[in-house]
Amino acid sequence: MKDQEVLDPANAAEAEMAAVAHQCLMTALDHSNADHIDIILNVGSDGDQTHETPVLKLPPRALRFFADVLRQMAKQEPLLLVPQKHELTTQEAASFLNVSRPFVIKEIEANRLKCRKVNRHRRIEFEELRRYQAAQQQQSEQALQDLTQLSEELGLEF
Repeated sequence: MKDQEVLDPANAAEAEMAAVAHQCLMTALDHSNADHIDIILNVGSDGDQTHETPVLKLPPRALRFFADVLRQMAKQEPLLLVPQKHELTTQEAASFLNVSRPFVIKEIEANRLKCRKVNRHRRIEFEELRRYQAAQQQQSEQALQDLTQLSEELGLEF
């Protein structure tokens, strides 16, 4: 993943605009069961010339996506957009998972993380990384529950 794919955090003015826009979109989406939503763009005018007002016809799903982006901007957090079928190198996967590259390779060789080979190089789909990350999170939560249950059975206090 390249640095230019990361949307830098918004400044204070952008964050405020994004928060208002997010709220407007969510209000419109919450009160609509329409199959599409028309958005009228106010382009403005140059002196005496008036411009034709364009109308965008968008599916509600696209507006939910825009609302999610605006919410992140309002929080002034960086945002990374990654296509679902995007493939990452083992180094990029390691950075995403916050682990070492040898660990990623070990997980691939243990068949816990799927990849495909391009010549001698491994490529891992972003969606596979998300699946792996969710499975690891669930495994951690289960281990924590088991540990809590065991400590309660033994009468240990924390």
